[in-house]
Amino acid sequence: MLKEIIAQGQELQKTLESLDDDTRIEAINELKKMLHAVSPFKAEPVDCVVWVKNESVEGNAWNPNRVAPPEMELLETSIAEDGYTQPLVTWVKEDQTREVVDGFHRNLVGKTSSRVQERVRGYLPVATINDTHSQKSDRMASTIRHNRARGTHNIELMSTIVAELVEMGKGDRWICQHIGMSADELLRLKQITGVAALFANREFSESWEADIDGLNEFEKEFEHSGEQP
Repeated sequence: MLKEIIAQGQELQKTLESLDDDTRIEAINELKKMLHAVSPFKAEPVDCVVWVKNESVEGNAWNPNRVAPPEMELLETSIAEDGYTQPLVTWVKEDQTREVVDGFHRNLVGKTSSRVQERVRGYLPVATINDTHSQKSDRMASTIRHNRARGTHNIELMSTIVAELVEMGKGDRWICQHIGMSADELLRLKQITGVAALFANREFSESWEADIDGLNEFEKEFEHSGEQP
């Protein structure tokens, strides 16, 4: 059975090689989706990376990670020299455009670097985040989790995101659970920023014991960001 499948694949390969680039890319994307549907790993977004036109991908408005110009130049060099080693994580909107959840700067490089654009023919590699992230708050939380897992985020933008989540009706427990922040970190963020909206809908009791290790780590991140209270 395996030999038959491989033989059929080899015939399909010959057919694909005869197609023009755009048609071949579209066909390969559809084949990947078909394979993904029967994959034991179909719950994992990275199991299906497809290539889409870069104009169909939009950055989000809430990314809390800011990259300095030297690091952006390094990112461009990395993609130009090493290729895209990580796909953009995206969400498919109702109009079929894609919103970036993770990979904001990889998306930017793919659209602004002529040498990268030329090599990838104006396409971008994307993975699609799980359908459970249908709410904007879920996608915002996912962006923060991706950034915090890498140890990078901007305090001012983090406060803006948290304020928006509060305005959406998300309480402290939801925020801490979904963006990987302790109650003490969240309180410290509110105190640092002084944004009144962040104190709305507060669920945690003042009698909670402080998580000193977590608080100190958050303060170190704040000091490293260069922001002033």
